[in-house]
Amino acid sequence: MNGIIHQCSHPNDEDVHFRISEEKIFADIFHYLEVLFRIIKPRKVFFMAVDGVAPRAKMNQQRGRRFRSAKEAEEKIKKALEKGEVLPTEARFDSNCITPGTDFMAKLQEQLKYFVHNKLSTDKSWQGVNVYLSGHETPGEGEHKIMEFIRSETVKPGHNPNTRHCLYGLDADLIMLGLTSHEPHFSLLREEVRFGGKKSQKRITAPEETTFHLLHLSLMREYIDYEFSELRNKISFEYNLERIIDDWVLMGFLVGNDFIPHLPHLHINHDALPLLYRTYISVLPNLGGYLNENGHLNLAHFEKYLEKLSDFDREHFSEVFVDLKWFESKVGNKYLNEAAGLAAEEAGVKDMKKSKVNMSKEDGEDDDMFETEFRQYKRTYYMTKMDVEVVSDEFLANQAKCYVEGIQWILHYYYHGVQSWSWYYPYHYAPFLSDVRNLSSLTLAFDLGKPFMPFQQLLGVLPSASKDLLPQCYQHLMTSPGSPIVEYYPQDFKTDLNGKQQEWEAVVLIPFIDEKCLLAAMEPYTLKLTPPEKARNRHTECAVYCFDKELDNVYNSPLPQLFPNIVHCHVRQTPVPMDAWRVSLDHVVHKADRGALYFCGFPTLQHIRHKFYKKKTGVMVFQQSSRGENMLLEILASQELEQMEDVAALVLGKSLFVNWPHLMEARVVAVSNGEIKFSLEEPSQVLYLGDTPPPTKVTHLTDKEQKEWVKEVQGLSEHFSKRKGIVINETDVVVYAQLLTGRKYVIVQSGKVHLEKQFAKQVLPFPYQTIVKDIKAFDSSLARFKTLEELFPPGTVVFMVGNPYYSAMGDVQDSSDVINEGRVRVVFSVPCEPQLDALMQNQHKYSVKYSPGYVLASRLGIISYLVSRFSGSIFIGRGSKKNPHGEQKANVGLNLKFNKKNEEVPGYTKRTEKEWLYSAAVEELLAEYLERFSELFDFVARNSHDDVFYEDDIWPGEDENGAERVQEIQGWLKNHPVSSCSRASCDLQILDTGIVEKIEEELEKTKAKKMNTKVRVTVKPHLLFRPLEQQHGVVPDPDAEYHLFDRVVNVRESFSVPLGLRGTIIGIKGAEREAEVLYEVLFDEEFAGGLTVRCSPGRGYRLPPSALINLSHGSRKEHGAHKLTAIVKPQPSSSSHFTHKSQLGGLNHSPCSPFIPTQYNIVFIYIYLLICLQASTEFEELIANLKISKDSEHVQDHPPTEPKNQSGEPLSPQSFAMVCNPWFPNPQHKRVKKYGYLNSLTMCQVKLSNGLLVHGPQCQSETEAKEKAALFALQRLNSLGSLPLPPPIFPGVQQMRPLAPHPSMFGQPAGCLLMPPQGYGPLHWGMQFPHQGQPFYRGTFPGAQAPVPSAASGSHNQFVPLQVTKKRVSGRTKNQEAKQVCGLAASAPMPASAPKTPPPIGTHEPADKHTPTTPKTPRPNANPHMPGSASKRKHRKLAVNFEAAKVTD
Repeated sequence: MNGIIHQCSHPNDEDVHFRISEEKIFADIFHYLEVLFRIIKPRKVFFMAVDGVAPRAKMNQQRGRRFRSAKEAEEKIKKALEKGEVLPTEARFDSNCITPGTDFMAKLQEQLKYFVHNKLSTDKSWQGVNVYLSGHETPGEGEHKIMEFIRSETVKPGHNPNTRHCLYGLDADLIMLGLTSHEPHFSLLREEVRFGGKKSQKRITAPEETTFHLLHLSLMREYIDYEFSELRNKISFEYNLERIIDDWVLMGFLVGNDFIPHLPHLHINHDALPLLYRTYISVLPNLGGYLNENGHLNLAHFEKYLEKLSDFDREHFSEVFVDLKWFESKVGNKYLNEAAGLAAEEAGVKDMKKSKVNMSKEDGEDDDMFETEFRQYKRTYYMTKMDVEVVSDEFLANQAKCYVEGIQWILHYYYHGVQSWSWYYPYHYAPFLSDVRNLSSLTLAFDLGKPFMPFQQLLGVLPSASKDLLPQCYQHLMTSPGSPIVEYYPQDFKTDLNGKQQEWEAVVLIPFIDEKCLLAAMEPYTLKLTPPEKARNRHTECAVYCFDKELDNVYNSPLPQLFPNIVHCHVRQTPVPMDAWRVSLDHVVHKADRGALYFCGFPTLQHIRHKFYKKKTGVMVFQQSSRGENMLLEILASQELEQMEDVAALVLGKSLFVNWPHLMEARVVAVSNGEIKFSLEEPSQVLYLGDTPPPTKVTHLTDKEQKEWVKEVQGLSEHFSKRKGIVINETDVVVYAQLLTGRKYVIVQSGKVHLEKQFAKQVLPFPYQTIVKDIKAFDSSLARFKTLEELFPPGTVVFMVGNPYYSAMGDVQDSSDVINEGRVRVVFSVPCEPQLDALMQNQHKYSVKYSPGYVLASRLGIISYLVSRFSGSIFIGRGSKKNPHGEQKANVGLNLKFNKKNEEVPGYTKRTEKEWLYSAAVEELLAEYLERFSELFDFVARNSHDDVFYEDDIWPGEDENGAERVQEIQGWLKNHPVSSCSRASCDLQILDTGIVEKIEEELEKTKAKKMNTKVRVTVKPHLLFRPLEQQHGVVPDPDAEYHLFDRVVNVRESFSVPLGLRGTIIGIKGAEREAEVLYEVLFDEEFAGGLTVRCSPGRGYRLPPSALINLSHGSRKEHGAHKLTAIVKPQPSSSSHFTHKSQLGGLNHSPCSPFIPTQYNIVFIYIYLLICLQASTEFEELIANLKISKDSEHVQDHPPTEPKNQSGEPLSPQSFAMVCNPWFPNPQHKRVKKYGYLNSLTMCQVKLSNGLLVHGPQCQSETEAKEKAALFALQRLNSLGSLPLPPPIFPGVQQMRPLAPHPSMFGQPAGCLLMPPQGYGPLHWGMQFPHQGQPFYRGTFPGAQAPVPSAASGSHNQFVPLQVTKKRVSGRTKNQEAKQVCGLAASAPMPASAPKTPPPIGTHEPADKHTPTTPKTPRPNANPHMPGSASKRKHRKLAVNFEAAKVTD
């Protein structure tokens, strides 16, 4: 529990401005516990243990840690004040108050009792579990109290050896504790550990945003077995893995822990553990038994082991000795090391004489120079580290006894519980291995004693800086000069890294407190304690709480203003005596029995034949390759070669286990050997259990598919070797399978129900040699329903997954009269939904505008390379390129993009498939950077080919100090708000904060209406979804597709988000696996545990698809394929200081732009118009209303009128009204002379009679802009359907043929676009624009399949994809001026988050007539849209997605 308390109370000690209230801490702790409960899903026991008073041996370490944290906090505050920072007036949270006996801990205990009573009384998932709460008043460390309970359970006669345990906590001690239990099914749950991050980076505090890891001790036991397997054939006694594990635990203590220091020079990061294991393997065959016998140290065996290990002392000194000899020859120092000389001078001549006399006595028998120097080396260590004058035999013997006593005390503590509350190791340092000898004659006995009282421990561990945490009557003992114990509270103290690397590992050199002095000093003031203080200063027993429906009383909340009273409390509380779980010292743990049953989630290396060996291969551990040896597993090839047909017959349609050794159940849908592929004919969820082969189809892979198969196999091999340390060798067959997501109740014809396995839609590849068949897996014995009456009793909460009322939440009514007919009666509540359509259309007004780098470059007057470079990392080294000073480099980039990690900084940068986009904030930042440090920009521009730049090259002048300039840049960057901005994955599609605010406003308007309809219906049961634990992980509607702005409802019970709460999707986080996709949802109401995800506090949350039903999907389904959706894309930059209002204003083109103006003879366009006029009356009418307008017009809805030109007459096809508007650069930024601005550009748009605006591209001249806009419009007209070919107009010219090589823009069939005989070449601006972020394809998850390449005519790589907005408007009145462009480029490619089957393109069809069509085969126009027909319908605003055409072969 203490890890949770620290995490929730002081998440970032680096931030001296951070303040938090106790109420917030308590609420966060409750929430963290809820999340852990949901992750673990306990079945029998949930044990919450808070650290109580610790044994004296632990208190020394606690004391050092608290003194250090108080000193560090003081230094940070001092630095902040020196910088001139203004700190909050409220007192900061002192983390030292998380110590038994403080007022804070007493309040927390009451809150935890309330939390347990509340959860057991109100939450069904807690009601079958016994909850143990062992608070700060119960003596002992939290994890040891839990282990005492587990030990007491294992000695009971009826203990089930297959009991599964999960222990939460980050301490490495938990690994040792878990292994000492010898329970086979034991896992540790811990937060992900990330190394190498900046200290200033904010720690993630919300458990939902934390990545949790499971450390499987079941696997670790097997790896330990492999590590020492060579002993099987070397030892004369029985090889017993349980005893090997006991010895492995003992060896771990030698590198130090919370109770004793590490042996000199024995450091884990210097390969101490492999050394300990090698020594053990070499010594054990000669011992005749193990070192650790069920927690009892075999002193004779241990002495021999240490004797062999002491060779390391000599080897280490030998390396030092050689260096010192060389050094001595150079400087003529009579002492071999500096420390020895220092100690000798300090001790004086007299002490040195004593030292020499003792040395001569010991060295009489051995005159070897090396041994003499080695002994002097050790003496120096004891004299300097332990502050002794004479290193006598008695001193060394005492050192050896204390150290071995410490080892035995720890073994007892881990195997049998506390054997002495008062024992402690009395030194800051450990003796040399070679001095720990003569052990076999030692007698080790411990006096149990009593634990300290809470206030005694507080005085024993707290520094004087935290004296306010003590009762008033004791505080002066820490600070008063007359106090008998004031010497134990030094204001300043030293720390010694003693060979370690991290500051927190350093030895804190403060005096050990004298227990007798402490108690004597406290005694006179104990009578002055107030009654509440006396109540805190006591030991109490642990209690177990369980649900009892017979009990019903009121439980008063200790914080009623925050947490309500529990009106109906159904909790029984039973105290547990403090010594109830103590086991005898002769308790022996029996060998674990794995049995033939496999427990999912507790992996094992069984089931697949393999060999093992150690090798340096750089397996990825903690985000980096390991430097040492790895234990590799190599899968052995199958002895019989199986044919593809046999493999297909064996596994297709079957359920088996994949992803060895972390086995997961999956259903096989295909197998392939790289040449042929066998796959199931139907993609249903059916499992084929019998011998009858399923319907199978065989396909031969094309050359391209074969190459992709080879790449896939290479990727799988690399994943197994680099991430798991498994060599899978040659893969002949790949199995394609769907992972099990959960189980779902399915209704059969007889009216019965049964649980059916549900598999993911996503198909994943697995090497055939890594799958496991024919094993029996343990199935959790949860209560199961067998009939409809049991599944849907009256009062059950259900959700509708059919139309009408899709996603509505309801209560089951009495259905006894209709249930036999297969019906269930439900009363649904249908709330009023917010109208977000208008917001979808106008989202570009509120979202952050992003532009390509060349746009920023042209506005800043610099080259685009500088934008790209400075927005990332720029390293500056010391010295010059020719003469560098060391390898130290400073990063002076803005760090707003991370290519390798695929991360961006929302609000600043956005990544597309081909380039990075930047917001106006980056422009302002770069402008300030450029103004302050222009010489750096100038130098980087001139040396663009360099990766690293150097101070002396950038600032070569004698009066210029490069190091100072670099520090100045770093200081400016550090103090800029951008340095604290958080990164996000580029896979994340999001709605910006501005849009989220508007959604919240819309929700408030809807709430004000308070319209909620109740509907009573009789429903088929398969259309109802009941939230059940058995169905966790099952997606309620697998066909649902999710887009930004979609409305959703939470259907997951017993989670932070209340059941049935509705919300709006504001972010989609892609993942490789379907189940790992997360949707960021803005909920309609604030709730406890809610996150702040670009929204109001407590209203956001991240949820997987299994927790949601998508209202918008139901609405789309109900209205057919014609339901149109909005897609969010970054819009072109439009800074607020521009005078004109066009959304395209941000596109200024650089000299290196790939945009090439193209000249087309306008006669072809007019010929085409004439042909259309002859061919169709409908075209005549449409073209008569064709308008080309300037780009700054604002199109609005007006009463439909006949389109007219400026003289009031209808336009003819030959006279287009074209108006253009030049674009001007940003006048605010300074211009750099060497980089000039460009000429203004022109863009035209065409308005069709059905209200659609079609943009042409930006062009250098007005004429060119008109031509291209007209061409785009005619292509759009052509998408209305096939037309009969008219006869040739000119004699001698053949009938016009369709354009073959040019891809169509709107998916019309080939043959519709009439062109001159030679056709047109590809348009020069026809470059495809990349998708924003990861593509979001059909299905519930992004990135599931590769996109089909598409070429979007009329777009180029400097256009941000825009949105086509269809307005039901025929024209506008003569006197009304438009103010803004509402339509967006019709040439945008298929938006990344659009569904695969977009709405049909026949936009001339009446809106109320939905005929399902596809873009590939448009239906003939059955009801032509006349120019004035819009007046017969209501005005509606709809956002339309047009699919970009596929490239034709």
